[in-house]
Amino acid sequence: MKCEEAIKNNLCLGCSLAEQNINADDCEYREQSGLDLCKKNFERRTTKNKMKTNVKIELYNDHFENAKRYGIPHAQLIIADIPYNLGNNAYASNPSWYIDGDNKNGESDKANKAFFDTDKDFRINNFFDFCTRYLKKEPKEKGKAPAMIVFCAFEQMQMVIEEAKKHGLKKSYPLVFVKNYSSQVLKANMKIVGATEYAVVLYREKLPKFNNNGKMIFNWFEWKRDSSKYYPKIHPTQKPIALLKRLIEIFTDEGDVVIDPVARKW
Repeated sequence: MKCEEAIKNNLCLGCSLAEQNINADDCEYREQSGLDLCKKNFERRTTKNKMKTNVKIELYNDHFENAKRYGIPHAQLIIADIPYNLGNNAYASNPSWYIDGDNKNGESDKANKAFFDTDKDFRINNFFDFCTRYLKKEPKEKGKAPAMIVFCAFEQMQMVIEEAKKHGLKKSYPLVFVKNYSSQVLKANMKIVGATEYAVVLYREKLPKFNNNGKMIFNWFEWKRDSSKYYPKIHPTQKPIALLKRLIEIFTDEGDVVIDPVARKW
C-alpha cells in the first residue's frame, strides 16, 4: 500500500513521504503494530519539514556573462544538467520519434530534433568559468568545502572531469543512477537498452561537506519517476525531485546556497 492510499484509508498520520509515493509498508516510521506512524517521529519530521519549506528561489533568464549584475551569492553546491550533445537525435530510440509512439503513423514533429535550440550553443568552458566564480572558496575547516554535481552522458564524463581540472576542480568521483525502465523502447528487441544516468561530483582539494548521518552512502542511487500528480513532466529527461532533494541534503545544510546555472530539466 502506498503512503497516499494509507492516508486516504486513515491508516497513516501522513507526512511529506506521501509526495514521493513511498510504499507505506516499508516506511521507517511505521509502528510494528500497524500502519500508524509514531507520533513522536511524525511531530519531529513535521517540524523539520516546516523549516525546510522556508526556501528562497530566484530564477534569472540570462547568460553566464551577465551574472554579476544580479548579486548572486556564492554557493555551497552547484548542481547542473548540461546538454548531452545528442544533436538532432535527441529522441532517437524513443517512441516520441513517431506519432503516438507508433512507426506506422509516421514521424512526429520531434523526429530529427534537439531538445532545445540552444543545446548546440552550450560552451563548457564558459559554464565552468561561471561555476568556479560562484562556488564558495575552499575553507580552512574540514567538512565545509563546496562541491559541484554535473549530470552528463557517460561519454561526456571524462571531458567534464578534464575541463573541471582546468578550472581548479582537481578531484572528482562518479555517481550512477539506476532506473527500472528505459527510454530506448525502439531498441528493446535489438540490444541491451540503457537504464542508467550519470553524474560527476567535482571539488578542489578538500572533500566536500557530507551529511551521511552516520550511514554509508553508495555511489549509486535509485532513479524513481516523479508522480505526475505532483510534478508534471515538462522535459523529456527531467530529473526526479526526490533524487535532487537527496543529493542536496547530502552536500548542504539548511541555509546554504545552491545554484543551477542551466535551469532546464528540474
